[in-house]
Amino acid sequence: MSAGAQGTLRSFSSSDRFLAEVRAASASQAGARVPMRAGYVFLGDEVFLYERCRRAAIDGLVEPALRGLSLSEVDLASTGIFEALDRARTPSLLAPFQIIFVRGLKILYSRGGRKEEFAAIREYFRSPNPQALLIFVADHLTIPADIRRMEMQDKERYERIRDTLGEDCGMVELCRVEESDAARWLVVAAQSRGAQFEPDAARELVDALGGNMMAIASELEKLTLYAAASGRIGLGDVEAMVVAARQRSLYELTDAISAKDKARALALLHGMLNASGGGENSAIGHLFLLARTFRQMLVVLEKNVRDSRAIWQALWPGFRPPPFAADDLIRQARRYKSRRDLLRAIGLVARADWELRSSPPDKRLVLERLVLALAGETGAARPSEPEGLWVENGA
Repeated sequence: MSAGAQGTLRSFSSSDRFLAEVRAASASQAGARVPMRAGYVFLGDEVFLYERCRRAAIDGLVEPALRGLSLSEVDLASTGIFEALDRARTPSLLAPFQIIFVRGLKILYSRGGRKEEFAAIREYFRSPNPQALLIFVADHLTIPADIRRMEMQDKERYERIRDTLGEDCGMVELCRVEESDAARWLVVAAQSRGAQFEPDAARELVDALGGNMMAIASELEKLTLYAAASGRIGLGDVEAMVVAARQRSLYELTDAISAKDKARALALLHGMLNASGGGENSAIGHLFLLARTFRQMLVVLEKNVRDSRAIWQALWPGFRPPPFAADDLIRQARRYKSRRDLLRAIGLVARADWELRSSPPDKRLVLERLVLALAGETGAARPSEPEGLWVENGA
C-alpha cells in the first residue's frame, strides 16, 4: 500500500515517515551518502509495524544476494554495545552497506548510569560510517494508539530513550494500531490486491482478532484468495473464514494449556500451524496472540473479574478479547492460582519469541516446547536467561 493511500492513518504515521526515508535512500545513486539518519530507534512492541519497517529497510537498502553479509543482529543481553558500534564503524569488504539491529536496548538503562556506553554511542554518531545503519529495538515498552495514555513506567522509559538517543537517532514510534485505522487499512490493502473489502466486514475482522495487526494481515491474504472469483470480501466471508476458526482455535489452545492437557494443546497447536503454513511470520503472530491472551488473563486475575460485563471495564479498548471469548478468558484466568503463575507463562512466551528471532533450525519445535512448558506444572523453574527480560518483554 502506498504511503499516500494510507497517509491519513494516524497509527501508521511514524512508520510511514521511516518508510519514506528508506525510499529516498534506495533511490539515491550508488556510492552516494544515504540520505537517512545514521541510526534509528524502533520504539514499541507492535510486531506488525516492526516487521513492516524492518522489511522496508532490508528490501530498500540491501541487495538480496548480499543479505547474509549485510545484516547483523546484536542482543545486548549477551553482546556489549561496544561490539555493535565496532561492527557499524568497520567497513565491510564484501557488503557495500550494512544494517545492524541492536536488540535488548533496555539493558543500557538498567544497573547504573552506563556513562561509558552512552559516551561511546555519542562518539560514534559524531562521525558515523555512511555505509552502515544502526537500528536500536526498544520493544520493552508499549505505546498505545493515543500516546498521551501511555503507562507511567513506559512513559519514563520513552522519555529517557529520547533524552539519550533522540539527538543522534530518528525515533520511530511503533504504537498500537487503532481499530478504526486497522479497518481502514484493510479496505485500502485489499484494493491494492484487486479486491473490495466491505467496511462492515473489515470492522468485524478487526473486532474478531482484537486489533492484532499481524493476525489481521495474515487473514487478509487468505480472504483475498478465498474471494478471488467475486473480488469482494463480505461479512459472510469473514465469519466463515476467520471468526469461526482462527480465534476460537486460539482460545481452545489456551483452554487446553490452562487445563494442563498437553496432548490436546499439542494437537490444537499443530492444527493452527498447518492452517497458517507454519511460516516465520505466522509463528511470531501465534506467539503474539498467546502473549496477549496471558496478559489479558493477568489483568482479569488481578482485578478479580468474575463476569463478562466487568471485563470491558477491566480491559481497555484495543486490549479487549472478541465478545465470544470473554467468558472463556475469565474461566481460563481463574484456573491460575496466582499472579506468579501467569508471569511465568508470559516469560516462557517471551523466551520462545527470542528463540524464534534467533533463526532456529526448526520453528515448529520451538512452539511445541513452549506449549509443553506452558501446560506443565506451574511450579516449574523459570527460564534460565535473565528473569526480568522475559517478564518485562511479555508483561
